[in-house]
Amino acid sequence: MEKVDLLVSAPHFFTMEGDGLGHRSNSTMAVDRGKILALGPRPEILNLYRGHRTIDVENHAVLPGFIDAHMHITLCGLRGLAQDTGYWMMYGLAPFSHQMDEATGILGAQLAVAEAVRAGTTTFGEFGRRPDLLIPLFEKVGVRAQITVTIREALDRIYNPGELYEFDAARGERMLDTCLDIFARFNHAADGRITVLFGPQGPDFVSRDLLLRIQKLARDRQTKIHMHTQQGDRETAQMMMRYEKRPIAWLDEIGYLDETLIAVHLTDADENEAQLVARRGAAMTLCSGSIGIIDGVVPPARAFQEAGGMVALGSDQAPGNNNHNMINEMKLTALFNKIRYQDPEVMPAWRVLRMATIEGARALGLDASVGSLAAGKQADFILVDLTRPSLAPVYTEPMRNIVPNLVYSGRGDEVSLAAVDGRVIYEDGQLVHLDESAVVSAVQEAADRLGPRAADEFWKVNGTNARFMKEGKL
Repeated sequence: MEKVDLLVSAPHFFTMEGDGLGHRSNSTMAVDRGKILALGPRPEILNLYRGHRTIDVENHAVLPGFIDAHMHITLCGLRGLAQDTGYWMMYGLAPFSHQMDEATGILGAQLAVAEAVRAGTTTFGEFGRRPDLLIPLFEKVGVRAQITVTIREALDRIYNPGELYEFDAARGERMLDTCLDIFARFNHAADGRITVLFGPQGPDFVSRDLLLRIQKLARDRQTKIHMHTQQGDRETAQMMMRYEKRPIAWLDEIGYLDETLIAVHLTDADENEAQLVARRGAAMTLCSGSIGIIDGVVPPARAFQEAGGMVALGSDQAPGNNNHNMINEMKLTALFNKIRYQDPEVMPAWRVLRMATIEGARALGLDASVGSLAAGKQADFILVDLTRPSLAPVYTEPMRNIVPNLVYSGRGDEVSLAAVDGRVIYEDGQLVHLDESAVVSAVQEAADRLGPRAADEFWKVNGTNARFMKEGKL
């Protein structure tokens, strides 16, 4: 009998193998040295392997860990400050984000990681200016992270509607140099759990010449470009003023729509534009909660999929979405698309679960290692407690209701365990390597300092939330 690090037995496994959910009943998974060694019927696996640790649970389902493909977790300390407002980035977020420092951002990231892991996220798609500063956090908690380094030439200030962004070429060069340095130092760090992507903030924030240089550099390094793409009418207006073309048409003209690109949001894209991006070989990341709150829009992910494209899900950031919970993201994606198309069969539960796992992994280029439970893959998995009131009762005949219940009724607290590379990082309501109560206290102290600093700009902008405050509505 072969000794392995871990044996996991449960009545339900959803492996994501094939074109569906790959359900297996009464099975056991053998894990050794971070990888899945075998997954099969319980008696068969238990006759072959003996585990250093055995997890044998009743009334649970085992799933691949969720992949949150697009996040700005340093903003989590600004949760709830930019909802219910138009011109979100400039009039909602900016008065507060302008007062942030690195320490505040790192505290916010700790809060976001704690929240996300609790709800089953094991892979973090962080997009930021200095995501390398978060690598110690990712390593400590034990998660997987695909970090993207922001590159931007547009100067940081509040721009009024109709005002063209002011570019600083030297700034863009400095940010590109930072990206190259972070890639050289951290790509495949932490035993391969950290990968690095190039992140032009959007085609409206970076010049044509710099965008094309970034594309060549990413290709040369066999990595991807993670970019906000036609993310709203603000971006479209900027591109029309600068180039007299809509963003996707302009990007296609310069040869930017290919398998190197992960296009985020597509908020202002119509279905034909989305299908063009998909046909060119690019992937899409959909942030239903964030874009629903920020723009009141349902991006054309269904059309993207119909054209053969892979779509990942992302929670984006807490000042927009208000949370980092992939179960919530799956539910909103399903509901919003049913409403958009007035069709209850659009975006079924099984499909959005695949978008949060294997299809998300394919979109990000991570599917060789994560996204499904199969021999040879990294052992990133979660356990879901089916006895929680939100998931009860469980039916297995004549149909299984486990996945519909998870997507439409789940809250996140049904996740009882999360593991990355076979190492348990969350169990019994506690992160193994992070003191959540200390994090919450520190974030609150930072918020108490930041709020007063943001007051002058907040009242000067006089956005929707300033008016709500004056009217006693907050």
